[in-house]
Amino acid sequence: MTQEQPWSKEEIETALMNLPGGEVALSLIPSLQDDALQKVLDEFKCLTLNKVVDCRHRKISLSTFANGFRQRALLDSENGAAAAASPGQLLVEWPDTCLLTSSWLGHVEIARVLLDKGAPVSASDRDGRTPLHLAACAASVKLVEELLKHGADPHKWDFGKKYTPLHCAAAAGCVATVKCLIKSGANVDAGLSTKSPLHYAVLNNAEDCVEALLQAGACSNNPQVYTETPLHVAASLGNVRCTKLLLSHGADVRVQLGVARSTPLHLAAEEGNVECTRLLLNAGAALEAKNSRGQTAIHLAVLAQSAETLDVLINAGAKVNVEDDDGRTPLHAAVAKALRSGELVKTLIQAGASVNKADKFGYTPLHIAALNESSPTVVMLLSNRADVTARTKGGITALSFIIRRTPDVLSRFVARLDQAISLHDHELGDVDCELRLDFRPLVPGGRGETDLMLCLVEVGQGHVLKHPLCESFLYLKWLRIRKFFLLSLMFHSIFVVLFTGYVGATYLWEIKRLSNVFLWPVLGLTCVLACKEFFQVAHGICSYAKRWENWLQWSVIMASGIILIPSEYTWQHHVAALGVLLVWIELMIVVGRFPMFGIYIQMFTQVSINFFKFLAAYICLIVGFSLGFSVLHKNYKSFADPLVSLLKTVIMMSGELEFEDVFFDKSAPLEYPGTAHLMLLGFVILVTVILTNLMVGLAVSDIQELRRCAGLDRLVRRAELVAHFENMLFSKLLDHAPPYRLIQACRRGALLLHPPYHCALHIRPNDPRERRLPRDLIRATYRLVSERKTRRATIKGSAPLLLRNGNANTNSIADTSHTRLSRMYSNESNQQQLNELANELKKCSYTISGRLDNLIDKVESIAKDLDTSTHLK
Repeated sequence: MTQEQPWSKEEIETALMNLPGGEVALSLIPSLQDDALQKVLDEFKCLTLNKVVDCRHRKISLSTFANGFRQRALLDSENGAAAAASPGQLLVEWPDTCLLTSSWLGHVEIARVLLDKGAPVSASDRDGRTPLHLAACAASVKLVEELLKHGADPHKWDFGKKYTPLHCAAAAGCVATVKCLIKSGANVDAGLSTKSPLHYAVLNNAEDCVEALLQAGACSNNPQVYTETPLHVAASLGNVRCTKLLLSHGADVRVQLGVARSTPLHLAAEEGNVECTRLLLNAGAALEAKNSRGQTAIHLAVLAQSAETLDVLINAGAKVNVEDDDGRTPLHAAVAKALRSGELVKTLIQAGASVNKADKFGYTPLHIAALNESSPTVVMLLSNRADVTARTKGGITALSFIIRRTPDVLSRFVARLDQAISLHDHELGDVDCELRLDFRPLVPGGRGETDLMLCLVEVGQGHVLKHPLCESFLYLKWLRIRKFFLLSLMFHSIFVVLFTGYVGATYLWEIKRLSNVFLWPVLGLTCVLACKEFFQVAHGICSYAKRWENWLQWSVIMASGIILIPSEYTWQHHVAALGVLLVWIELMIVVGRFPMFGIYIQMFTQVSINFFKFLAAYICLIVGFSLGFSVLHKNYKSFADPLVSLLKTVIMMSGELEFEDVFFDKSAPLEYPGTAHLMLLGFVILVTVILTNLMVGLAVSDIQELRRCAGLDRLVRRAELVAHFENMLFSKLLDHAPPYRLIQACRRGALLLHPPYHCALHIRPNDPRERRLPRDLIRATYRLVSERKTRRATIKGSAPLLLRNGNANTNSIADTSHTRLSRMYSNESNQQQLNELANELKKCSYTISGRLDNLIDKVESIAKDLDTSTHLK
């Protein structure tokens, strides 16, 4: 039992040694036993205390000596004299020191004779400790009684006004001493505003002392607000009996402690003290009381990893979704530690805890579990529909944390997708066979249905989209929202036609009346486009700025606004030309959103990007040739201006060299023959032949790569497109927009699933009339179910034999790995499946190694037994 005393042993003995003659007394008195003690007592009884000496030593603390060297010199002089004196003389010359020392050491006989000879019972050391204080600290009942008999004051404080003898007795845990002091009239509530004797009794688990003090009328509460009460101490220490005693004598369960504002229930829960928690709840403790951080008792019980305390609080009606000042629930606290998090998480979820509740920083329990690399907890949360698409305030998804910190969980996630495709009715080979595709694992939460798809793409796991469940979902989702993109295509087509007509009528044919016809429709459609872009900016400017199509849209809007200005300026023709080009490029982008044309637009975009990268790498070579041509052919119009020369050089890359015009033009004779010929020859070889063919080869390579990954790229594009559309349609900005019914109708029309009932698709793979999914998707779905059924049958059939051979784990793992490798969702290497195979092979090697070690141990044991039996014979 841990003791917390008013003063430490070292502190008291140091103070005694600093008294005159203290060192000698502290070493001599413990050695006085039996005959030696009797001899000293007989000698002392024959002596009489010198009154002068008594007066001189009446006040013997170090404060009676001068400061500095004089003080040390006087003390050394006294100690030297004490060392030279006999034991009897020591008692006569330094009675106060000997009385204090004997009281501390519990030497009743010496204290009695000193008191009988008139030694002052009120003597004190430098801190104001009297013999009664020291006797109470030593838990010497007889000595306490003797001191009280000689007039010791039980109310005496030390110089710091912190402790009375009753404090010391309660801290020592001696109930007999406590009762003796109480009987002599000691104040049981001394120091009530800070720490009373009852406080020290509870602090040292002195249950009998607690009972004695309470029966004597000690107050169990503290009149000072926000001060630690005995009940706080008992609850924190988990002392059930002290808690019961205090509660039975009216201790207040609502009082809060210090800056933390903790109630006794907070402290009991924080330490995981189950019985104390139950007692406090029965006494009426407030379950929802919060400390300075906004935490309730259930938060602290979870942080203490005490499942038993958590059960008690939940059974008492504690709210499992209560938030602290940071918006964190007990479930956040449960996943923050890994020791017993599984048990705590399970208990909280069963009690109704929200698995997707975010704190004020946007972190859900799934974020924290992944950050702490607790794979079992992550799996448990996912099995309870935790949202992997939830984002922090910084925009980081829970899936991102899972991929980086607990990548092994991804295989469990894919396994969940496998399980979502099941045989619903009839056997696989039956014509009426029916498969069920449950899409709920793909829609964990949120406002949109494709958030998970977008998250998979963002974290580099786009290959998961090739899973039959994901691909089927994206296909059906596209069919669902295709009508909105057709409307967008119609809108942009009309805008392009009208814009082109206006530009032609105004800047090409200059027909004023026709121009006025096109003016207002173009202006109206431009305003609609601008409103759409402003809405997207308001929805999220950061993500908006990252999409280059949005910059193209603003270019079109600005060009349209400029050319609609009535006054005609020359520069408006430049803008009109660029505007026509941009609106048709915008229409091309819109057309590319459809699956039929998407791959071609992507090819064009990718090759264009790579071309400009290629051009940036070799621009120095082209600039060098253009400047060289300007110097050598300054009389030729195309090379007279360096900028025009650069344009001409780029055009020459396509093969338009104009050899005869440059070298045999009579109006611009060649001034520098030879060098000009060599320069052109170098350009033809380095640029027209090598560089141009290199660029063509790079473009072909890009196209081949795009075609190779066309299936996956198509799914990624579709996922991004649908997710972006859903983001806009389900934006909070539209929740209360004026055309409310229209928006709600559009939202219903965009949703594929309608929980809790319409969340699955039932298909008949053997029915040729099944047209809801493409045939290749139906075959992939059928193959997945068939392989899973075959694998289960193989494992079940081979289980008895494998158990007899002791290789069940190894063969089942090998069979699982073989099947997983044979089922690839795309032609490209699936790194995740290879990682799973590696992990399973490691498990297999560990199993074999363990069995070999056991076999070796058995053989060695048999060999030892044989050796022993041989020696005995």
